[in-house]
Amino acid sequence: MRIAVVGATGRIGRKLTRTLLGAGHQVRALSRGGPALEELVSLGAEPFIGSFDEGTGDLHAFFRDVDAAFLMVKTDWNKIKTDWNDFEGHYPVVAQRFVDALEKSDVKLAVSLSAMGSEVNAKTGHFKGFHHLDTKLNELGSIDLVHLRGAWFMEDTVQWIRPVARYGRIAWSCLPDLKMPWVAIDDIAWLAAGELTNPSGRHRVNLEVGSEDISMNDLAAIISAQVGKPVDYRYIDTKREEVKAEFIGRFGTPERWNYDILTTEALNSGLVKFHGQHEDRPQLPTTMEAFIHDVWKPSYLANPAPLEDDRETFALWCAKD
Repeated sequence: MRIAVVGATGRIGRKLTRTLLGAGHQVRALSRGGPALEELVSLGAEPFIGSFDEGTGDLHAFFRDVDAAFLMVKTDWNKIKTDWNDFEGHYPVVAQRFVDALEKSDVKLAVSLSAMGSEVNAKTGHFKGFHHLDTKLNELGSIDLVHLRGAWFMEDTVQWIRPVARYGRIAWSCLPDLKMPWVAIDDIAWLAAGELTNPSGRHRVNLEVGSEDISMNDLAAIISAQVGKPVDYRYIDTKREEVKAEFIGRFGTPERWNYDILTTEALNSGLVKFHGQHEDRPQLPTTMEAFIHDVWKPSYLANPAPLEDDRETFALWCAKD
């Protein structure tokens, strides 16, 4: 098959591209260029310079003469820092570029990286942009479409390595016993490769992508068992004005605060959640326990001693004694 991969040099796209090439498929790799793209070209990928996020390159030509495509929107944290409305508006703009380029292409199947909660049309922070993305892509009447509604990335737990090293604690604003789905980035790439190369033939498919439901208390217990010392979870009540003032004064902006609050409130209230039972989801190979053992723990052990000159992040500040 000939497959076009958007974001081919990113965390998911790179693994996906290598997987597809290894299976003997032809891959057209979209990137802004650089050593990461050159590496994929050395493995057999066809380079294509451009960006749907920035609207650069001959984007209509990118999907020409290919059978299937992988789509994703890059989260632009700088837009969150400066203008939340501009950030949220980024998703429909990029989705429209996808539609414009795809509707006159030869693509028969598109697999799009979406997120849990994308079916909800409400103020849901992180998840709202994916609602825009899914809605716009569903206008592609002649193309089969798979929405991969991904869970939290397991890789995001690395933000708590230093808090565990210094304070034996992780802290966040999700309720302690709230069960949330998590997924490893490599598992998303693995699943996307399977959907692209073994299509179901269904016109619209929504796949909830998460290996297991883990609460923050569960995560603290898993980390504790792996590192061999007590680790607890501290729930951060974001309604406390001193927490908001500390964040805005030292770590972020009002726009980023609003983004984070809407996100966690959507989860804590149950507005955003996985709807299918665990057994209905695609079976993924990586459990949280395996991820903590194989990825998180080695990074922790590489520098477990707390450093007095550690740059204080919000995650570190929330965990301090």
